[in-house]
Amino acid sequence: MDDEIDGLTPFPPYKIFPLGDSALTIDFGNVINEEINKKVISLFHYLLRHPINGMIEAVPAYSSLTIFYDLFLVKQKQSDDTTAYEFMRSHAEEFLLKNIEADAGISNIIHIPVCYDKEFGIDLKWMSDQKNISTEEIIQIHCSKNYRVYMLGFLPGFAYMGVVGEKIAVPRKSQPQKIIAGSVGIAGRQTGIYPMNSPGGWQIIGRTPLKLFDPNRQDPCLLTAGDEVEFHSITKDEFENYQGRNS
Repeated sequence: MDDEIDGLTPFPPYKIFPLGDSALTIDFGNVINEEINKKVISLFHYLLRHPINGMIEAVPAYSSLTIFYDLFLVKQKQSDDTTAYEFMRSHAEEFLLKNIEADAGISNIIHIPVCYDKEFGIDLKWMSDQKNISTEEIIQIHCSKNYRVYMLGFLPGFAYMGVVGEKIAVPRKSQPQKIIAGSVGIAGRQTGIYPMNSPGGWQIIGRTPLKLFDPNRQDPCLLTAGDEVEFHSITKDEFENYQGRNS
């Protein structure tokens, strides 16, 4: 068989291909599309409940799902010459032919307070000049809609969210800078929050006092793929008071 195959309904066209010798990726195209992402999250939750023998974990992204598996465990389950990859791919194809929309998981609405003070929104002035709109309008636009969490990555708890309005869409910085935990940024049509101090290239417009990642919590990541995020503006005093209550 070829390493890439065409998909069938009910999913949009897809390809399956190996990722190294112990993983495969189901790819629905390099796009940011809410309906495709919902399909990916549906498949992710279905696999959590009905894991393929030998599967270690499944990792959803914007428009793809990667399944990691134990190569030796899969081979132990085989009585023929089928490779581990062929075994995993055949089971993945079976799941893709099922209507699993009801297994999409719960979508939560998470309210995120953000202080857009110039001390925290270090790139707001630059954005204002680039887009020829006021910083107040940037803040108003950023808070005017809910954002879907498409995937987690880059850092533990870093949520890639979208899509931001074209009016405030800006490119990444040419060189990464040191970013403080809680910083809220924009890159292209995406918005996100840095869960910890880290180099980063997103344009920073504010900071939240919430902890996006806490290893001491039962669920370390505040956000998960499929959630909806609603930002609201708070003052610097409210930010500091919130930090004081949670220190």
